[in-house]
Amino acid sequence: MSIEKQSLKNRYMKKTGLIAVMCVAALSAAAQEKADIIASYDVKVRNWDADTVTTTRMSLLANTRQAKYFNDLSLWSDSLSSTPEGKKQLQQIIMAACMTETPEGVTFDMRKGPVKNVHTYVFTSQPDDKLTYYSKFGDSEAYYEEALDEMQWEIGDETSTVLGYECQSATADYHGRKWTAWFAPEIPVAFGPWKFHGLPGLILKAEADGTFCFEATGIEKSDRLMTPIYSPEKYQKTSRKKALADDEYFMNNREAIIQAKFGGSVKFENVDPDRPKYNALRDSLEPDYKDK
Repeated sequence: MSIEKQSLKNRYMKKTGLIAVMCVAALSAAAQEKADIIASYDVKVRNWDADTVTTTRMSLLANTRQAKYFNDLSLWSDSLSSTPEGKKQLQQIIMAACMTETPEGVTFDMRKGPVKNVHTYVFTSQPDDKLTYYSKFGDSEAYYEEALDEMQWEIGDETSTVLGYECQSATADYHGRKWTAWFAPEIPVAFGPWKFHGLPGLILKAEADGTFCFEATGIEKSDRLMTPIYSPEKYQKTSRKKALADDEYFMNNREAIIQAKFGGSVKFENVDPDRPKYNALRDSLEPDYKDK
């Protein structure tokens, strides 16, 4: 090969190598954009049978392009579990917190430890025109994708104050429920808790049917990275309606499914045989999966 041809080849390889590096950097930046704000939300669900309300704390990282909705304890747990060393460390932490030695023996109370019990992650991307929902449906972990135009809002005239921000109302019929949301035009981030998006301001509160309520409890500036899902290989792709139907079936047949999986010798304590069945129209955020 001539010197001239070799020089051209070297320049070509350097150029393509630089392009490859730039592409990797761009993909990395897209997957891990920095947030502008972090907001915390209390998610409240009313159980009408027991007349109780359960509350779960969730977080939202967002900028003008993307958002990530998650539970902080779950994110910490999943980040550790993503490596063999971290998984071992997490097990040691949980054991130390949950294990108690008594003269009668050793007891475990998992309620004492940092045990993950929220599996939901929602990634919303305006440039990609989709949201990706990760969770545990029944006894399997899965994800599905959804186009952003499935949520359409009608902005109203009512106003309300949430966390000191003057908010405007909006309503949407979304997957079987009519939601009323309150968004803050002062915060130009078109996202909110859970799947909520598409309004000209951060959604600070959303409620439906007197049963479900998402309400912001704090907002701060943040430059945290919106890291992608940990251990993506464990999630199988599915459809939204199938995921919700699988979850309902598991909740209404949990004991039988577990016994079939691990053997009939498995015993369950404190199971109320008269507990009400899971009813999508009453209990699901998105009851339209029952539509035929």
